Amino acid sequence: MTAVVRQNWPQQDLIEDRDQSLDHFVSRDGEIFAGTHLIIDLWDATNLDSLERIEEAMRACVDECNATLLHIHLHHFTPNGGISGVAVLAESHISVHTWPEKNYAAFDVFMCGDSNPHRAVEILSRHFRPGRSEVIEERRGRIF
Repeated sequence: MTAVVRQNWPQQDLIEDRDQSLDHFVSRDGEIFAGTHLIIDLWDATNLDSLERIEEAMRACVDECNATLLHIHLHHFTPNGGISGVAVLAESHISVHTWPEKNYAAFDVFMCGDSNPHRAVEILSRHFRPGRSEVIEERRGRIF
């Protein structure tokens, strides 16, 4: 298997404003862990078939969560209009899968370091106006 690297995609090692020697583990509430992983379910949501709205929401999450975007890839399915995609971050990722015919979206927001993934919950609610949302938080890579 051969990996292909496109020259026009930013690479983490080219991001000079970050200290590459840091492991970016988080120390909070007496725990040390790799990062916070939020599983976010949006029900009775709108705009779930709009590539533009999904990308806009992901970019807003990156900016407002204090993360570093490396690449966004979105795929639009037909005929139902669902979208699957990922925003690859220096701090980890944001992924999405939508089912517009069910007014449902599943987002994963995983970030390490100084980023604040909890801000993504409000941002996604603002963009997709769910009637109901559910959030599960997992601290990944706990050191015991």
